[in-house]
Amino acid sequence: MLTLGGLAFLLICVVSSYVLSGGSLGPLIEALPFEMLTIGGAAIGTFVMANSIHDVKHTLSGFGKILKGASFKKSDYIELLSLMFYFTKLANSKGAMALEPHIEKPQESIAFKKFPKILANAHATAMICDYLRMLGMNADDPNQIEDVMGRELKKTLHEELHGAHALQTMADGLPALGIVAAVLGVIKTMGHINQPPAVLGAMIGGALVGTFLGVLLAYGLVGPFAARLQTVVVEESKYFEVIRAVLIAHLHGNAPQVSVETGRKMAPNQHMPSFQELEAATRNLQIG
Repeated sequence: MLTLGGLAFLLICVVSSYVLSGGSLGPLIEALPFEMLTIGGAAIGTFVMANSIHDVKHTLSGFGKILKGASFKKSDYIELLSLMFYFTKLANSKGAMALEPHIEKPQESIAFKKFPKILANAHATAMICDYLRMLGMNADDPNQIEDVMGRELKKTLHEELHGAHALQTMADGLPALGIVAAVLGVIKTMGHINQPPAVLGAMIGGALVGTFLGVLLAYGLVGPFAARLQTVVVEESKYFEVIRAVLIAHLHGNAPQVSVETGRKMAPNQHMPSFQELEAATRNLQIG
């Protein structure tokens, strides 16, 4: 909601300064629908041309992240670290094969059932199960597993950032599309060159609304949206970095408490649980 508040504040400041300085809203209101049709339609058209249908849907779904922010809060990191503690403790005490019932059928796992929000996250569940399964296949080289996980996370982050990059590309093109709308307005004006100066002035003013809208939409709306989406995507990627950190620490032979402490340090600072909070969450966790 902070994003919408910032947008409202931006529009209020821009419009009020224009009105208070003696500007008339009439020309803006009159030209706005036609200029928006030109600029907005062209922007949407170029966006669709430049992206696949999957990327278009992915970008549209990103507006939820823009408004709501990152999905993972402190409680989510506590739950994730608690689950990873459960699995590393189980592997240490009963061997990697004890993990098989949990990773082959996570929907039936008593461990995953303790944390339904993680189970509902298909990506997180698949990642945990896939790499725990590799442990049971004797793929226990920490450097190799870390390299594989790192490449997967890099690939996933690159794909998730495509929506932000697509919006930024649109923002970069909006000022030029505003000029296109303005040029069309000038062409229309030149077709009425025999009209009185007052009429020509109004038509030129309407044409300049296109330039105004192109710049405003680029730097006051779409550009900030792209930056916000990128920030949220990068923050959410830390959730999966926690999984990697815990598993790699476990493969290096660390105790479960040390492994989850390593993962805790990867959480974003504003959502990172304290050592005491994590210890309290894992203290009474029944392993079996």
